[in-house]
Amino acid sequence: QVQLVESGGGLVQAGGSLRLPCSVSGRTFSNYAIAWFRPAPGKEREFVAASSWNSANTLYADSVKGRFTIARDDAKNTMYLQMNGLNVEDTAVYYCAGGTGRNTYPREVRYADWGQGTQVTVSS
Repeated sequence: QVQLVESGGGLVQAGGSLRLPCSVSGRTFSNYAIAWFRPAPGKEREFVAASSWNSANTLYADSVKGRFTIARDDAKNTMYLQMNGLNVEDTAVYYCAGGTGRNTYPREVRYADWGQGTQVTVSS
């Protein structure tokens, strides 16, 4: 059984940084596309960032481009979301996701595996 477990959430002041790790167990990281999502008004989750299976390609939502970085450590079966320049609008529960594939996929339907979510709260 594949399990994804996020950590690293918390309370941070506007302008600050957080790094969210997400460890994956129950499968190898090969051929495994990864992504991060968060809830948004009118949607169950909105796309934040995605990485291809070999990190050669990454994709970001316009709202986080230049501030967030998605990364993966295949040796540790762990993905990360580095968040810099946080603002109040980034407050949300962040979910990591994974699915078989080699490309970057901004749609949540493409991912079969999901973490339980970690809360990020940004104060002004």
